[in-house]
Amino acid sequence: MKFLFGLQIFASKKGVSSTKNGRDSKSKRLGAKVTQNQKIKAGNIIYRQRGNRIFPGLNVKQGADDTLYATKSGYVNFKKFRNNKKKVEVLSKIN
Repeated sequence: MKFLFGLQIFASKKGVSSTKNGRDSKSKRLGAKVTQNQKIKAGNIIYRQRGNRIFPGLNVKQGADDTLYATKSGYVNFKKFRNNKKKVEVLSKIN
């Protein structure tokens, strides 16, 4: 009496590459949101950043996450100061 079983041999180790890959964080969309001499309303975001790449100037405040935003309506002006650092300000007229 012979019995034939359809035996199937399985892998002894699990393939790990597929479970360890496939996750990535979404980009945070940092950088300038408006350009030089562009008109902006009070409260609008000018620049999103991590740390102080650009410093706040006249009529600009810095949020808790280092985002720069306008406190008054006007025109955006980026300028250099003190050892090639940059700052952004909002002016009532274009210079």
